[in-house]
Amino acid sequence: MWTFFHKLGSPPWFYSIAGRILQWLLPLTLLLLATGCIWGLLFTAPDFRQGNSYRIMYVHVPAAVVALAGYYVMAIAGAICLIWKMKMAEIAMRATAPVGAFLTLTALVTGAIWGKPTWGTWWVWDARTTSMLILFFLYIGVIALYEAYEDKSIASRAAGILGLVGTVNIPIIYKSVDWWYSLHQPASITFTGGSAIESSMLYPLLLMITAFYSLFASCVLCNMRVSLIKREWRASWVRALVKED
Repeated sequence: MWTFFHKLGSPPWFYSIAGRILQWLLPLTLLLLATGCIWGLLFTAPDFRQGNSYRIMYVHVPAAVVALAGYYVMAIAGAICLIWKMKMAEIAMRATAPVGAFLTLTALVTGAIWGKPTWGTWWVWDARTTSMLILFFLYIGVIALYEAYEDKSIASRAAGILGLVGTVNIPIIYKSVDWWYSLHQPASITFTGGSAIESSMLYPLLLMITAFYSLFASCVLCNMRVSLIKREWRASWVRALVKED
């Protein structure tokens, strides 16, 4: 196990293994996304209250779920960077932030589009939507902090601290609809109880959540490989790659 973790800290080893993973992960992601979109958008029945407008759920919910999980990935990478000063952890934190920000923005935009026919307005300042907006700013803050310092060791520490502090927002997002009055509906899928969604609508949603996790992993790995090349461009292993190409 420790040998594996030591290998993760090796830029050439990680670049190589990430490339191998992406060879099958990218086609799998495209297949899952295509299947989930076609299934959810074209073959599920209209909702008896919301009609066809609910179908945006198949983008909104997966984007929100993975955006929250992605923040934990970024925060854990930041913690490893702060404690053990691992170069790969810093790269993982930087690679995760823009992907998480994009997913959070997607969740906010699709939520607004869904909210217009459901609530009669594009936006409400309730606990769930406001805390999701804060999540977006936290992702942007990590990106901005890293770019604000010329000394990247200071930048990574500042970004890592912000990432850890921001984790307090995640349980607030999860529990906001239970703790405060909100127009936003409670969670339809829970680990402790049954689903509130009919099975014909639930299965394509679960497939899309899986597809978004796969998309998240693919984008982060691609970002990490690009960052490694930019950071290690003078290293012998990078020059060897260029010669091979």
